[in-house]
Amino acid sequence: MADYLLLEQSIGYSVFKVLLQTDTVGNRLKEVQAQSQDLAKFGKMVQLVSFAPFQGATQAFENANDVSEGIASEYLKSVLETNLPRPGKKNKVVLGVFDKNLAGSIKAAFPNIECETSETSEVVGDLLRGLRMHAPKLLKQLQEGDVERANLGLGHAYSRAKVKFSVQKNDNHIIQSIATLDHLDKAVNQFSMRVREWYSWHFPELIKIVSENHLYAKVVLFIGDKSTLSDDKLHDLAAVVNDDKAIAQAIIDTARISMGRDVSTTDLETITHFAERAVSLAEFRKNLSNYLGSKMHIVAPNLATLIGDTVGARLISKAGSLTNLAKYPASTIQILGAEKALFRALKTKGNTPKYGILYHASFIGKTGQKNKGRISRFLANKCSIASRIDNFSEAPTTKFGEALKKQVEERMEFYQSGVPPTKNEVAMKCAMDSVLADLDIADPTAAGAEDVEMADGVTAAAVEQKIRHKKDKKEKKSKGEDELAEMKKRKHVEADGEKKKKSKKAK
Repeated sequence: MADYLLLEQSIGYSVFKVLLQTDTVGNRLKEVQAQSQDLAKFGKMVQLVSFAPFQGATQAFENANDVSEGIASEYLKSVLETNLPRPGKKNKVVLGVFDKNLAGSIKAAFPNIECETSETSEVVGDLLRGLRMHAPKLLKQLQEGDVERANLGLGHAYSRAKVKFSVQKNDNHIIQSIATLDHLDKAVNQFSMRVREWYSWHFPELIKIVSENHLYAKVVLFIGDKSTLSDDKLHDLAAVVNDDKAIAQAIIDTARISMGRDVSTTDLETITHFAERAVSLAEFRKNLSNYLGSKMHIVAPNLATLIGDTVGARLISKAGSLTNLAKYPASTIQILGAEKALFRALKTKGNTPKYGILYHASFIGKTGQKNKGRISRFLANKCSIASRIDNFSEAPTTKFGEALKKQVEERMEFYQSGVPPTKNEVAMKCAMDSVLADLDIADPTAAGAEDVEMADGVTAAAVEQKIRHKKDKKEKKSKGEDELAEMKKRKHVEADGEKKKKSKKAK
């Protein structure tokens, strides 16, 4: 049973002492639950030892972040060290904490203090819930409404920080873009098929001449009524069909002998309006694809360079975020998207799938059937490396993606000709050297260069200054070590000389 209870709130930390010790037997536990609802009874069970308020909104926000991540801050350590008695060999202090991760951090900081959580002890959970319920009345220093205002302010600051964090990553835009792109592909195909079927009543031979959906809808908009086509429109029609005069002439000649029936002006207007929708939808799909490519080259440039924008975006979308994808092992990335086939194979004890979303990568299509599994496993390994580099690097670069892509190509060549590929250590070292060379050329602290502010508010000049400070420190340390070694060497030589002189005198 806990001797003390820690209550973390938006206003500060509170330490309570448990006055009435109860067992976790069923009937006593029910008594504790009933007493925690009544303030008069609950006030006799606990006693306030100390209340340490936060000095401002900034300190409250920092401690809230630490508590959410299960980290014991320096302020919390000082509160516990000041208010908890020092445990002896026989008498141990047991502290009740609501979060198990925070309890682990406290136990690591104070090895002599034992921690109980709501998961290990139901009585501790009930007592902590009672403290949260009656804390505004148990803390007599507070006025009415202080806790609610502090909760509201801290909640806004914490949520705003989380939203800013996700906005800076921009992987949410990639997830939404690839999902919209999939829906647009289906919509464009359905709209184009409907335009073909509808306009074929008037001009059925056009399908055999123009087979592409997007181009077919454009031609329908240009032609309208087939009876209006003449040789005078040859040049304009050729511009619509990608400057192909042969196709334009074939359309004009076929329109003269077409077997299609005439349509009324109202029906033709409806068909052309629908064709306009199909064309605009196809144009938006093209613009969205370009937007996705630009986003991928900002958020995950190495992954996009390795396997392409669309496949990389599908991996990020399936994982939920770039951070989640970076946490996945290569074996999970390999079968990402083939979960149904995997569980079906495990249930029927059949062969597990070799690839999921990675099947759409160009490397898998180029490889023979015999080596598709090997290449997919190797490619998943490189995708795992690329996603981690993209997620944790500050400045986007494609050098690592190019090196990883070259490794995959060399591995494919190895399966065909037996030429040994470049080792991973050598390839990564070359990529790192090229990145460092680019950073040396583009020095942000050079004369006339703009001091760019990064996402976390730190300027590039400050980062460069910090790096130089570390280098100077290392150089001073190495110089000091060299001088110390030189002094030791001199003393050793002098000592040897004195020994020789003494031996000569003795002789």
